[in-house]
Amino acid sequence: MRKLAEKNPEKLVDLLQERLTFERTSVKLYDRVLALMASSGEPQIHGMLDTMRAYRDEEAEHQAWLEEQIRALGGDVNGETELSRLVTEEARGIEQVILSQAPQLPHLFHALMAAELVDNAGWDLLMSLAEDADDDEALDTFGIRLAEEEDHLEFLRQTIARYAESRVLGGALQLPTEL
Repeated sequence: MRKLAEKNPEKLVDLLQERLTFERTSVKLYDRVLALMASSGEPQIHGMLDTMRAYRDEEAEHQAWLEEQIRALGGDVNGETELSRLVTEEARGIEQVILSQAPQLPHLFHALMAAELVDNAGWDLLMSLAEDADDDEALDTFGIRLAEEEDHLEFLRQTIARYAESRVLGGALQLPTEL
């Protein structure tokens, strides 16, 4: 990440802080969805739990990794930046859906998919910047996390598609258990 931080390290910290804020939010969202899934009593939903727990753990790993990078660049992992405030505001709607009192599971998955779209875009931006800076180390580490986020997104896309197929076309609901 040295090459990426050469010109404007404070702006890189701001961008990493934005990612960190979103990853912290993602962990909280996954925790809530997992708790509701575990209490659902639906065997198909229970069949998804291991995959969803793995995704939550990857979000937590992304959070820890970003904290380490921000500290290494001299940033404050608990500080607010322009971009972290922006992402907090942007995530409020998704949080309202997931943290509401009586959410329906399909709505939870839809809201998580929206969060994962934003998450993917953030990691994709970091990849582009690392590429432009010719920072192979950053490119590799961002690439690992982007690939994980793409898996999360694809699983949620399949889940939403299967709910839609069942509702629109009829037939039994067949939820994915893994990719």
